[in-house]
Amino acid sequence: MDDQCENCQSRTSDAHSIFDAHSIINRQRKLRMPALDLNIGVLWDMDGVIVDSGEAHYISWQKSLSRFGISFNRRLFDETFGMNNRGILSLLLERDATDEDVDRIGGLKEELFRRDVQHDLVPLPGAREWIERFSKSGFPQAVASSAPQQNIDCIIEGLELNDYFQALVSGAALSGKPDPATFLLAAKHLGVAPMDCLVIEDARVGIEAAKRGGMKCVAVCTTHSREELADADIVVERLSDLTPEDLKRLF
Repeated sequence: MDDQCENCQSRTSDAHSIFDAHSIINRQRKLRMPALDLNIGVLWDMDGVIVDSGEAHYISWQKSLSRFGISFNRRLFDETFGMNNRGILSLLLERDATDEDVDRIGGLKEELFRRDVQHDLVPLPGAREWIERFSKSGFPQAVASSAPQQNIDCIIEGLELNDYFQALVSGAALSGKPDPATFLLAAKHLGVAPMDCLVIEDARVGIEAAKRGGMKCVAVCTTHSREELADADIVVERLSDLTPEDLKRLF
C-alpha cells in the first residue's frame, strides 16, 4: 500500500460520521429490515456510486491535461465520465491512445487524483448501508470500475469496505464501458450468471455496459440527471431511496 492509501485510511473514522439527517434516518430504517429474499450477485461501480469523487477526477484531469497542452472542460468531462483512461484519451487526442499516452498523461492524472481524493473520502448516502445489507443477505459483491486498480484499492481500503467484497475488478486494461467486459469479468469472479447480476451505476456508459452484458441496472443521479439515466431499470436520486421492493420487481 502506498502512502496515499494510508492517508485515505486515516480519514475513514471521520468520514463515517458525515451523513445528513436524511441519510441517518434511512440508515437506521434499512438496518432494521430483514435480509433480502433474492439470489443475485451485485456489481458496484465505484466513482459516483460508492464515493463522490467526480470533482477530484475533474480537477486532476484538468491539471494533467494542461501540462500536455490538451484542452479540457466540464462538457468533455461529463461526456467521458465512466470511461477508462485509454478511451478518454483516445477521444481527446482524436486518435487511438498509445500505451505511452496512458502511462504519461493518465498516470499523472491518477497520481493527482489519489492525492486529492483523500481529503473528501466519504461514502455516498445509502452506499455503505446497501453494501452491508447485501452482505447480510449473502449476496456476493464486486467492485467493477473503469478506474485503475490502485485507485480502487485506495478508496475501498480507505472506507474499510474490503471485507464486503469478493472481488475488486479494474477495467483499466480492458475494453472500456460501454463494452460490458468489466462487468462480465466481475460476474465471472463471483461465479454468478450475468442474468442474475445487479449493476449499480451512475453513468450512461455504465448503464449501456450493463444492458449489453444482459444485467439489471440501478442508476443513481450523482453525476447525471434522471432523464439521462432513463435506460436503467431503476433510477433513484440517491441509494438511500432504493427499497427492497424495487429490487424484487427486477428478479
